Amino acid sequence: MGAMKIALGADHAGFELKERIRQHLVDKGVEVDDRGTHSTASVDYPDFAAAVGEQVASKKADYGILVCGAGIGMSMAANKVTGIRAANVHSEVEAQLSREHNNANVLALGARLLDEPTAINIVDRWLNTSFAGGRHIRRVEKINEIEGSRVTSV
Repeated sequence: MGAMKIALGADHAGFELKERIRQHLVDKGVEVDDRGTHSTASVDYPDFAAAVGEQVASKKADYGILVCGAGIGMSMAANKVTGIRAANVHSEVEAQLSREHNNANVLALGARLLDEPTAINIVDRWLNTSFAGGRHIRRVEKINEIEGSRVTSV
């Protein structure tokens, strides 16, 4: 995994799982840009989704990982950032397909829905899967067109 930079963010519900993911990534030699939150005090998830999304969209991070209670709010908010394709994932198969077919660049996880080993396995599978290209390029480009962007880095 090493030689990549991951922007990481969570709200209060995802804080503890984010911390475990952060340590897992660091142990694997991945550079982590922890955008917060840094406690279980109540915060607003869109703030952290935007911070991570902006890091990825500006190429300051290769990928982003977000954690909230269900992963839903984080994925919705991150997808508002131009150039972001965030996937709310609950299984290793979804993780793989979101990268292979959709070239997802942000992973959203639900801390209240996933146990730690499952979440770590999802992260590993997601980061170790490449975009398949081929017929999927046209589809990702159509996502970019809907967004109104001319992002070409599929």
